Amino acid sequence: MDLVALEELKRLKYRYLRCLDLKLWDEFEATLAPDATADYGEHLRFGSRAEIVKFMRTWLESDIITVHHCHHPELEIDGSTATGTWCLDDTIIVPEHRVMIRGSAFYEDTYVRSESGWRISRTGYLRTYESTVSLDDMPSFKLTANRWAAG
Repeated sequence: MDLVALEELKRLKYRYLRCLDLKLWDEFEATLAPDATADYGEHLRFGSRAEIVKFMRTWLESDIITVHHCHHPELEIDGSTATGTWCLDDTIIVPEHRVMIRGSAFYEDTYVRSESGWRISRTGYLRTYESTVSLDDMPSFKLTANRWAAG
């Protein structure tokens, strides 16, 4: 097994998640191959990197807080291509709508190695579960920090 490539692929997925949560859209875009596709469920299918980034940039506005954790990677490397499965646990807080969404899924990714390093060429998941809770149902819930809140 190519242990260097294995570590590079892990770092790529972690960077994808970090840039998504921090809304670093140029860096997020750089994790994706130009012809990348994504399928995040029945209604969230994208045929290009530009479509993926546009959707994330539009729907994950600064007032929406996201935290994505991926772990338990199962990566297979075959030269300049690779595949991976990751367990996802995520939380989304939408203060304006007083809702918190929790969920889990298994990402299924395909990667390609280019001259500039590994990139995600296909990504997506099918939820194992998703739940919502109104923040009004949790009277003690108080958002004490939010890096995007108007100040």
